[in-house]
Amino acid sequence: MDRQIVMGVDLGTQGLKVLVYDALSKETLACTYETYPLHSGADGAREQEAAHWVAAFQRCLERIDHKSKASVKAIGVSGQQHGFVPVSREGEVLAPVKLWCDTATTSECEELMEAVGGSEECFTLSGNKIAVGFTASKILWLKKHHPDRYANMAMIMLPHDYLNYVLTGRHSMEYGDASGTGLLDVKSRRWCKPIVKAIDRQRDLLSCLPTFCDADEPVGEILPDIAVKLGLPEGIIVSAGGGDNMMAAIGTANVFDGALTASLGTSGTLFGFSSSPVVDTQGDLAAFCSSTGGWLPLLCTMNCTVATEQVRALMGVDVADIDHLVSNVPVGSEGVLTLPFYNGERTPNLPNGKAVLYGLDPTNTSKGHLLRSAMEAAIFGLKTGLEAFSRCQMTFTEVVLTGGGSSSAEWRQIAADILGLPVKILEQDENAAFGAALQALWCLEKMQKRPISLKKLTQEHLVLKEEKCCAPDAANIAKYQAVYEDYKRLTATLTPLFNA
Repeated sequence: MDRQIVMGVDLGTQGLKVLVYDALSKETLACTYETYPLHSGADGAREQEAAHWVAAFQRCLERIDHKSKASVKAIGVSGQQHGFVPVSREGEVLAPVKLWCDTATTSECEELMEAVGGSEECFTLSGNKIAVGFTASKILWLKKHHPDRYANMAMIMLPHDYLNYVLTGRHSMEYGDASGTGLLDVKSRRWCKPIVKAIDRQRDLLSCLPTFCDADEPVGEILPDIAVKLGLPEGIIVSAGGGDNMMAAIGTANVFDGALTASLGTSGTLFGFSSSPVVDTQGDLAAFCSSTGGWLPLLCTMNCTVATEQVRALMGVDVADIDHLVSNVPVGSEGVLTLPFYNGERTPNLPNGKAVLYGLDPTNTSKGHLLRSAMEAAIFGLKTGLEAFSRCQMTFTEVVLTGGGSSSAEWRQIAADILGLPVKILEQDENAAFGAALQALWCLEKMQKRPISLKKLTQEHLVLKEEKCCAPDAANIAKYQAVYEDYKRLTATLTPLFNA
């Protein structure tokens, strides 16, 4: 059998990663990473330049040996969700890209929902309210603040779509990432015309939205001149790709009913696969589609490793010392509670929320207490999602943990104890990039007349790291439930202040 070399690209918030994988030998041949800047504004703006993504991709490829690149047969691209890339007819990016964590469009969210009859009507039309960070409000923001650029916009893209466009020249989108725009009816998998029309009643914005691509179909082949520029072979297929959470779902085998993944990254996410649409009537779960042909109800918090990094930097603690400091502090951090809303928050919906440290006294004001409290708070945010899944009649027996936070043994145990589930860790820790590579392989196998189910494919290529898996402690589960109730009460008490 020929070697099946595939490439996974993860276009993240902090940087871009490229992974090359040999599916025959089950070996990662290369993995490179390049960072790029994120621009922040006092109004909550979080923006990047799309050109920096392309430059980072090229730099990553330059550091991969020619033999590995020359063997690549398919590429899959994962990208940070919800970002808005406005592009002209000539392919020019017209403005800095507003990212998922941008909260400068809070008023536009409310304006759009009111335009379609209120948040509940928006929920009925699409399956989602327009949450802070969703793409829809960013389009309206551009229309209001930069009407000249908006007038020149011919194509609306998400970050991963833009990289696909650079590679293939095709303007397309798959259903998983599309469901994070706020413009898709996730039940019918069609653009929600009333919401699209609410952005601009004088212009046909549907003409700016891309055609859809099924999850197991290629967007197209790499353009010959781009292949030469990047040092890649001509004729490589580019798979549909998807949002980072959707690709991380593939990279953690979250492709069948009953699977659950928690990602401890810049944001915190909790998501589970469903073979039918799941709509949380209370709105805690985003009603997303998967990038595998199903659905992926998901809870997103905007502050996870953000909180621990803020505390670590303040205290001057090295990453290597975190677990030691935290291990000396008991469950519940001896009364220290953190509300980690450094970036505002999406769940709960507190775009103007601020981080809070509560309960400090002379006995618990230490580096370890503050770090442990931040870790616990991140998992309390995810526990809200577990309760929402229960409301939707979805139950789980274990959770796969991924993201940078999963490298901490203390954080893994905290997650197991607060969520009350055994925590599983995989050998492949670059889950979004690896998931994108596996989706590319899935697409390639189908094109080569060797179709395989995605469940079987992930079972063949994903391996548990047994020594890092952990089970919940029954005594700690009970202790954390009491602390969690305090966390919810503190959040509810301060919500009027945040909203004011």
